[in-house]
Amino acid sequence: MITESLPWPLYSLFHVEESAPPARKKSLSTLLRQYETPGVSPPSSRINPALKRQETQPIRIWDFWKYPAMVAYKTTEIAGDLLSHSIWGPRKKSWGIEMTLISSLMRDVGRHSALVDITTIRMLMSIGGLVPLPSDALVTPVTFRVRKRNLRGILSEFDSLEDGSRELSGEWVVGKKLWQKLQAEWKVGRKANAKGNDRPQSKERVVLYLHGGAYYLSSAAAQRLLSIPLSKYTEARVFALDYRLAPETNFPGPLHDAVTGYLRLTEDLRIPPENIILAGDSAGGGLCLALMMYLRDNSYPLPSGAILMSPWVDLTMSCDSWDINAPFDVVPVPAPDDHLNPVGLYLGEDIDKYLTHPYASPLFGDFKGLPPLLIQAGDAEVLRDEITLLAHKATLAGVEVQHELYEDQVHVFQAFPFLDAARRAFISSRNFVRHVLPRLQSRSPQLIDGSAQEELEQEIDSENVRVVRGDGVETASGRQDVSEKMKGDRHPEQTDEEEDRSSQEEYSSWGRSPSNSILNPIKMSLTAEMDPNTTQNAETAPSNLRRIRSTVSLVSSPELQPPARNHRRTPSGQTLRPSYTRRLSGHVVMPSLNMLKCATPAPSPSIRRKVTSHPDITSLVEHWTSSGPANQTTMYKPHTYTKAS
Repeated sequence: MITESLPWPLYSLFHVEESAPPARKKSLSTLLRQYETPGVSPPSSRINPALKRQETQPIRIWDFWKYPAMVAYKTTEIAGDLLSHSIWGPRKKSWGIEMTLISSLMRDVGRHSALVDITTIRMLMSIGGLVPLPSDALVTPVTFRVRKRNLRGILSEFDSLEDGSRELSGEWVVGKKLWQKLQAEWKVGRKANAKGNDRPQSKERVVLYLHGGAYYLSSAAAQRLLSIPLSKYTEARVFALDYRLAPETNFPGPLHDAVTGYLRLTEDLRIPPENIILAGDSAGGGLCLALMMYLRDNSYPLPSGAILMSPWVDLTMSCDSWDINAPFDVVPVPAPDDHLNPVGLYLGEDIDKYLTHPYASPLFGDFKGLPPLLIQAGDAEVLRDEITLLAHKATLAGVEVQHELYEDQVHVFQAFPFLDAARRAFISSRNFVRHVLPRLQSRSPQLIDGSAQEELEQEIDSENVRVVRGDGVETASGRQDVSEKMKGDRHPEQTDEEEDRSSQEEYSSWGRSPSNSILNPIKMSLTAEMDPNTTQNAETAPSNLRRIRSTVSLVSSPELQPPARNHRRTPSGQTLRPSYTRRLSGHVVMPSLNMLKCATPAPSPSIRRKVTSHPDITSLVEHWTSSGPANQTTMYKPHTYTKAS
């Protein structure tokens, strides 16, 4: 219809939704049954198990007119959204100009997938931008050989083919303050060695981070907007792994690499499993769950917990939030026969075999025996419902779950440093690591012996180390240069509240005013937001034009050029310190972050109305609707438009 080409809000004025039959209210237990039978797709599944991957069609010379047509269409849509933002307000009431622009840029881009291929997308995502990264950090790239480990279960065949020639890469990410602390500890250890004494033991955490990107995009370097704050807030060394990507490597190849990376930490570097925390966003979050399920199923020691940011856990895409949140989210919704459909790329020719396998779609798995989970999601993202069901099902299985929902936020909103919600989410991660896990697990963390610490020092404090500045520029490389760069730049010990204030200063150029107008300069100091009496010099107040320019650079994914992947085809190639409580009442006002914290049920998940959903998903939703959620959900709401009760 012609109305579908109109920019919002004209589309909303003239478009009439087709009437849908009222959704049946069934028990959540019944709904959960849809996810109890791996191998059987829900009736509401978007993905046909018989789907065959479509090959990329070459661009013909008479197709070139489509590029300017696409640019013209997108430009018109963006202009309409920016105008409506100024006149009628944003599409989501707490959005600033940045989110309006990002949402407009990403909305419906899947319609134009025929004009690009995977190589082009990866190239574009390797282009650096202007958006600042979080505070300075130390990054050390690492490459290691994959050896045979006698893996069990689904990976035994692929492991048997490893001959030690294949390599994996990743990088150690260490926040600047933690780096300075480690340097002092390493100095003491070297003195102890010189005197013939054993190095002191320590109880430090290590985060194994698995990046997102729909299993066919991104890299460890591309996701430093997440890995650097993870290290900074949790005060833990982060190892970000570059697992192999689809379509060069299909399932279970990425799982094989994740298991290899985990066992390298526990067996080769001798880090106690109780000291390891998994973290992942989107596809990486789903891969974290698959990794824990594999370790449990095959009697390997489990990590102490996991931080899951917008995890993708249902490849059948059966839930209704894929429809109702599509106009707001930054995730393109692919057509089933799209050559860039990530499900087809990831599962390849075995889509009918693996679509509902728990290691591919963890929502179909058994969560019994898994460690505590911190699960964060945006209220406006397409994965919202399946993440809600994940928290519910894991809680029913006896897993300690901390489920957080951030109102008006999109998929992996933690990657947008200008959002108060992003900082709030990382503060929650810090609380989960520092306070929640030690309370739930008496043996977590364990002491790391001196020899293991020495091996970690040699790997991290090598000639490959480099300082990554806040804007993404590497300012020093090599041990000597890094040592000189860091000399004299010492941070005193800080409380959690002091860390929150310092983090806000680091992000001050990304602060956002509650104002929705794009016609006037906006005062953006976070300090000014905290204190209404604080004023800011108009000359230093960044304009909306600058905010728009920086936002465009953010969408182009600022990062260093990611290292080349080894896609050798083996069978695998087929403010305020938050307090944690289970029950919350009322609102806790956090003016320094402009966020309100309240206990409230998550929006009721539902199956898709326009197409059939997987039976297991349908029964899971019905169980939630009838019995209510088994877990407690903490909702974070922007303080700019919500008053405490």
